[in-house]
Amino acid sequence: MASIKKYKNKDNKIRYSFQVYLGLDKQTGKKMRTTRRGFKTKKEANLGASKLEIQIAQGDLKKQTNIKFLDVYKEWFPSYKNTVRVSTWAKSIGMFKNHILPSLGNKKIEAIKPNDVQIAVNKWFKFAPNNSKKWYYYSSMVFDYAMKQEYISKNPCKMVTLPRRKPASGDKPANFWTKNQLIEFFKYIDKDQNTEKFTLFRVLAFTGIRRGECLALTWGDINFNENTLRVNKTLTQGVKGKQILQAPKTRKGRRTIILDKLTIKYLKEWHMKQRKLFLRYGFNTINKSQLVFTTNNNTHKSLNTPGKWLSKIIKDHNLKNITVHGFRHTHASALFAAGASIKEVQERLGHEDVQTTMNIYTHVTNNQNKDAVKKLTNYLNF
Repeated sequence: MASIKKYKNKDNKIRYSFQVYLGLDKQTGKKMRTTRRGFKTKKEANLGASKLEIQIAQGDLKKQTNIKFLDVYKEWFPSYKNTVRVSTWAKSIGMFKNHILPSLGNKKIEAIKPNDVQIAVNKWFKFAPNNSKKWYYYSSMVFDYAMKQEYISKNPCKMVTLPRRKPASGDKPANFWTKNQLIEFFKYIDKDQNTEKFTLFRVLAFTGIRRGECLALTWGDINFNENTLRVNKTLTQGVKGKQILQAPKTRKGRRTIILDKLTIKYLKEWHMKQRKLFLRYGFNTINKSQLVFTTNNNTHKSLNTPGKWLSKIIKDHNLKNITVHGFRHTHASALFAAGASIKEVQERLGHEDVQTTMNIYTHVTNNQNKDAVKKLTNYLNF
C-alpha cells in the first residue's frame, strides 16, 4: 500500500505526496521505493498511487523512473565511441555540450514529449540551420538507446517535423577554378622563393587529395620510381581541437594516385631543399617517416595553414574566391573536362560510391557547355 503524506511547499501551500514500494533490486538485494509529490488533494495522491501500483503489478514501470536525458547520454556515449572515428565522436562532444544538453539534458527521459523536442529543434534551426538536423539525429540516437534499455517505449524524435531551409535566390558560386584561373593562381607563387607553398598547392591541384591527407603525407608515401603517391592516413582534429592522425574514412580512401612528371619534379626539388633547410634547424630529414610539409619544428602543420596561404593570395591578387577544398573540386572538374569517366574520377578521389562523385563533382565548365552546343548543332545540322 502507498504511504500518503501531507506537506507544505515553498509557497506555504498544502500538497500531498506518496511513496510506493517497487520491490527488491536484483543486483543489490536492497528495497526500492519511489516518491511522487505535488498533488493538490489527498484524493489525487491516492489516484496517482493506485495507477502506479497497477503499473508495477503489470511490470510496466522502469527502475529508473527519474533518469534524465543527461544520464542516458552518459550511458550511451561510451558505446557510441566504439562505433566511429576519434574525429567524429570528438566533434559530437561539442554538439551535446553546447546545444543538445542545454535543451534536453535536465529533463526526465520518460517525460520528454515530441513537443519538447520540436521546440528544441525549432530553436536550433533558427540559430544554426545548417547544423540543426545533425543535432536532431544525435538526440534521436540517445532516445533510441533509451528504448533499448527500456527507459522509454517510444522515441519522441520520430514525431517531430524537421524545419526545411528555403532555397536562396540566385546561383551559389562554384567552389572551383577553371584551367585558366588555376594557371593564374600559380603565377603568384614564386616556386624558387616559396617552394614548399608552391609544391603543396601543386599536389592539391594535380592529385585531388584532401587537405588532411596532404598534410599527413610522408616521403615514404611518394614513390619517385613509380611516379605515385600513396594515401593511407589523414590529419584531423580530435578532442579539444588537438590534431591527430587517423586512417582514411572509408576503404576506398586508401588509394595510390599516379602523378604527372612535372609534379614529381617539383616534389624532388622540395625534397632536396627541405633536407638542406632542416639541417640548419638540427633535424635529419632523411627517413621515410619524414613529413613532406611541416612546421619549422618539424611537426604537422596546422590544418588552417593552407587556408591562410590561399586567402592571402586570393585577396592580394583579386582572384575568384574558393576554399582549399575547392582544389579537390577543381581537380575533378579538370578530369571531367579532359574526358575522364565517372569511375576513373571516383577511384582517383577515393569516393566509396559513384553517386558521391556524381552528386558533388559533375561541374560543367563554360567551355564544356559551348562544346555541347557545338556538337548538338553539328548533329542536327538544320
